[in-house]
Parts: sequence; C-alpha cells; structure tokens
Amino acid sequence: MPLSDSAASHPAAGAGRRSTAPLLSVCAGYFMVILDVTIINVAVPAVGRDLSASLTGIQWITDGYTMVFAGFLMTGGALGDRLGNRRVFCSGVVVFTTASAACAFAPDAAFLVGARLVEGLGAALIVPGSLALLQEAYPDPAARSRAFGLWGSMAGIAASAGPLLGGLLVSTAGWRWVFLINLPVGVACLVLTLRFVAPSPRQAGRPLDWPAQCAVVVAVALLTAALNEAGRRGWSDPAVLAGLGLAAVAVAAFVLRERFARAPALPLRLLRHREMSGTAVIGLLFNFAFYGMVFTASLYFQHQRGFSALRTGLALFPAVAMTMFASVLSGRLSRRTGHRPLVVSGMLLGAAGLGGWVAAGSDPAYPLLVAPMMATGFGTSFALTGSTATVMGGAPPAYAGAASALFNTTRQIGSATGVALGGSLLATGADYGTGLRLSMAVGALAYLVAAALAWLCVPPRADAGDRGGR
Repeated sequence: MPLSDSAASHPAAGAGRRSTAPLLSVCAGYFMVILDVTIINVAVPAVGRDLSASLTGIQWITDGYTMVFAGFLMTGGALGDRLGNRRVFCSGVVVFTTASAACAFAPDAAFLVGARLVEGLGAALIVPGSLALLQEAYPDPAARSRAFGLWGSMAGIAASAGPLLGGLLVSTAGWRWVFLINLPVGVACLVLTLRFVAPSPRQAGRPLDWPAQCAVVVAVALLTAALNEAGRRGWSDPAVLAGLGLAAVAVAAFVLRERFARAPALPLRLLRHREMSGTAVIGLLFNFAFYGMVFTASLYFQHQRGFSALRTGLALFPAVAMTMFASVLSGRLSRRTGHRPLVVSGMLLGAAGLGGWVAAGSDPAYPLLVAPMMATGFGTSFALTGSTATVMGGAPPAYAGAASALFNTTRQIGSATGVALGGSLLATGADYGTGLRLSMAVGALAYLVAAALAWLCVPPRADAGDRGGR
C-alpha cells in the first residue's frame, strides 16, 4: 500500500469530486452520530425504568457516549491525518454500527453504559474524518461553504428527527429500537463511502503523540465524572473538587507536552491564531447551552409534567426543527455577508431564547415556551456553518483532521458538561422548575459569551479564514 493514495487512483475520484455523492455519503455518517446524541434524550427515562437506573446512571447513558466521543476526537483526527481520513472514517462506521447493536440488546444498565462507551469511540473516528473528507473533496471555497452548510444541516435534520423519532419508537416498538435504527444507516454509509469517496492522502511518517492523546482522554473523563457526581455528592464534595482539579492538571499536561513534542498532535502555533482557538471555544459554549437545554427540558417535560416519550419529542420539536432550516440558510448567506454577522446574531438569538424560558416563570404554559425554543434552535444552527468554515479554513491541509478534531472535541466537551451540569442542577435544586430555570440562565450566559468571542475572533468576510493555515 503506498504511503499516499492519489485521488486519481480511485475509480470514482474524478466523478466524486464533481458530484454530490461524496457529500451525501460522508454526511450520512455524521447524521448517524448526531442522531444518536439527540434520539436518546427522550428514551433515557424509559431506559432507566426498564433497567432500574438511577438519575446518575441515566446521565452516564447519555454522557458516557459523549465523554468518549469528546475524549478520543483528537486521536481520531490524528489517525485520519496519518492513515488516511477515508480509512479511519470507515473504521469508525463499523465500530459505531456494531456497538449500536450491542446497545440494543443490553441486559442491564452497566452493559448499556459500556456499549455506549464503544459507540462513542466509533463516533470519534467518524466525525473528524467527515469534515476532512469534505475539505479534500471540495477544494473550491464556494463549493466547500455549501458542503459545510449541508454538513451542518445534517446535524439539524438529526436533531429535528431525534426527539420525535425517539419518542415514536419508545412509545411503539420500545427503547431498544432507538439503537437498532443505526444499523441500516451504518451499512448504507459504509457502502456509499467506499463507492464514492476517493482515498485520502496519508502522512504515514507522522508519529502519533500518545501522551497528548491520553492527556485529552483523562481530562475529558475527569471533568465529565466530576460534573455528573456533583448532582449526587454536592459541589463541595472532595471527590468532585479533586476530579475538577485533576482535569485541569491533565489539560496543563497536554499543553506542556504539545509545546515540546517533535510531532505534536495539535501544534500550539495553530492555537495562537484567534480564528482557531476562539472559534473552538465558541463551539464549546453553544453546544453546552443547546444540549444542556435539550436534556434538562426532556427530563422536565417527562418528570414534572408527566409527558410520554412521544409527547416529549413533539414538545421539543420547535427547538430542534429550526436547526435544519438555519443551517441551509446560513450556508447561503455566508457567501454574501461573511461568517461573523451570522455567528454573532445566532448566539444572540440563542441567548434570547434561553432568557425567554427563564422569564416565562417556574411553571409556564407550554405555548410560552415555543418561541424561546425556536430561537435557541435557530440561533445555534445558524452559527454552526460559519464556525466550522472558520476553523477548517484556518488549518493547513496536512492538519485538516486535527483541526476538525479540535473543533468537535470542544463541542462535545460542551455537550457533556451541559448535560452533566444540567442534570446536577436539576438534582440539587429546590424543585425541577427551579433547577431548570437556573440551567437555562447559565446557558443564556454561555451564548452571550460566545457572541462576544465571535465578534473578536471570527473573520468579517466569508473567505477571510480560508487561508490554509497561512
């Protein structure tokens, strides 16, 4: 096998680069990963009842997946750059699909959590490769912007379908079908990718920076565990404080290692560009706010208001349905307005949405929550395309996988901490309503900070960040 696969060596390479086939096949894998994040939210109460899981156990069913997903994204990106993004992407699809089957047949909560961890590993191999493969397949900035817009819309479609589809499956076929649905999608994705996506260049001479990879995994695991346990033990518990402190130490170890490594997984010079580092933090903040909202609202509707899983999916639909429309719209507008206005306005809309939920009161009528949820979903997805293009446009081609991994690592850390903190606030609040409103207020603050960062870090024009790492 040659060290670098030429795109021309693949029979579909020429046609694939000129068609939408690579885009659709790669987005199918990303769709599957994001669907698994959102579809589980309305299913976890039924899973908890069936498998006798506690609130902390329910959090781990959701966060165990996200924790491994976030922790191994850097590894997935580094492997993609070294071995070829298509090869690693396809490997991730196989792992994810197999683990989904294991989740579907889990006999108890512990087995399900373990299978979800493996599923998260598969997702970590899929996502960095998805963006990197689009970067390779569509070198023209305008075509790439459209591709990133559709990639973002896949998240919107999956987010829209997830709660509603999860509620429908739980109410009819049972919660195990939430995982079985991944099997046909995974098989189709694998076949389409092998057929239509060209083999990727390989940087076989670049060694894997295992100490740095381990530091990221440890940091994410400790942070997620500490936040999850805070709901049961309390924020001042020594174990919780120790977990947070050790997570900070692991982050410091990662930075120190990357500073002196001969072949770093993520060269720190890339982080010195505010487009890269600032937009990565923006991704963390908007995922923290959005997925924290979806998780806590799902529990609130089912536990406080007594909604069924299907009714909960319908109740959340205004929030997630807007994400599909917003992604497509932002992909089109970015070529005229640049990325900065879209990211800033999206974050301000998200803040207004969660702020509106807080202002609605402790037990508001459902119609009062529709507009706030729509604003939050629209704003989050509206900012995603510009954020993605900014990060990927600022990275050298040889580090496309690492750049994708950085952005998605911070986003998944945001998801994990948003779910963990939201669950902890529900558990420690005087009642569900109080805990929910506090969680929404924290999310609104996160959106406002993201808006300020976007104004400072996102280039004003659509092509400003597309400089190939300078």
